[in-house]
Amino acid sequence: MIYLDYAASTPMDNEALDVFVEASRKFFGNASSLHDIGSDAARLLDMSRQQLAEMLDIKKEGIVFTSGGSESNMIAIDTFIASKPAWQNHLIVSQTEHASIANYVSKLANNGFDVTYLRHLKDGRVDIEHLQDCISGRTCLVIVQHVNSEIGVIQPIEQISKIVREHDAFLHVDCVQSFAKLPLEKISAVCDGLAISSHKVYGPKGIGAVIFPGIHHLKSSIPNITHEHGFRAGTVNVPGIASFVTAAKKLAKTMEDERNRIFQIRQQLIRLLEEKKVDFQVIEASNQQLPHILALTFSGLQGQYIMLELNQQGFAVSTGSACQIGKQNPSKTMIAIGKSEEEAHQFVRLSFGKNTTVDDIRILADCLAGIAVIR
Repeated sequence: MIYLDYAASTPMDNEALDVFVEASRKFFGNASSLHDIGSDAARLLDMSRQQLAEMLDIKKEGIVFTSGGSESNMIAIDTFIASKPAWQNHLIVSQTEHASIANYVSKLANNGFDVTYLRHLKDGRVDIEHLQDCISGRTCLVIVQHVNSEIGVIQPIEQISKIVREHDAFLHVDCVQSFAKLPLEKISAVCDGLAISSHKVYGPKGIGAVIFPGIHHLKSSIPNITHEHGFRAGTVNVPGIASFVTAAKKLAKTMEDERNRIFQIRQQLIRLLEEKKVDFQVIEASNQQLPHILALTFSGLQGQYIMLELNQQGFAVSTGSACQIGKQNPSKTMIAIGKSEEEAHQFVRLSFGKNTTVDDIRILADCLAGIAVIR
């Protein structure tokens, strides 16, 4: 099977897997225990925290390890709400957020919070003018993902942050798709929360982190928690964290070269499809685009049909966020950028990773030419 669904999950890096196994054998103690075995685990945890902090150019105390991106998002939202007075109950959220945010914010709306959903431009970026119009002194929190998981558009976080800062609100950024693929030092310098996840960067599933650069100014939503600086309960998964950081550091070292390589693969696939006269459209923001994610629509064909046909021919692709699979609703990102329901149902997502080759793309182009409508 040729795997082209890296935005959903990645295979574990061999070195990260070795670290996980070795750490599980040698550092199995509870990092909060006071005996030597617990202290050994605590030292490995502290070293991992420091290494991750250096990647993001923040202090290690600002890192709260979690079970993944979804929990990171929910802890961030709860923390920011707890850190503001009750009258600041206005949330501003982009329309294309991950389900972990969208569903949780919907729950908050049902519980009395005032929620504004940001409009999007046709290329997927948020409408900055709309943000300026709807933010106010009552706004507690603005949530905008860094890179969209369905079409790969990069949001102008630094520009958004300037507006948020003027109104004394918090800014939370879901960086699950951009971590170790794009530099995040500037993002961590201008936002109040970042969410990252291990299994998107060739680490184990079930590990992630929420980053609070200004953690000392925040209040935990649950009192008397003893783990993770009081912001996340539960025994810390030290072997998983060590493996996560190993994988992330390794990927970050090749970040620029890998981004350029994947950009060339992406462009070659588009050229091949054009040469074969396949009737398709690329959904992208030309100057603000993560090349790892390629969103396509195929005229007259549903994305699910394309996905199933490619699956039979040995390709793993997607029709959107893995957290939405099984639902019949069209891609919310496609709807948010003004596409019709018919166009949204034609959506197919290809996402590339370190094992994707030029030969894979050539074979894929041939298969798509045999499935799709030819102009």
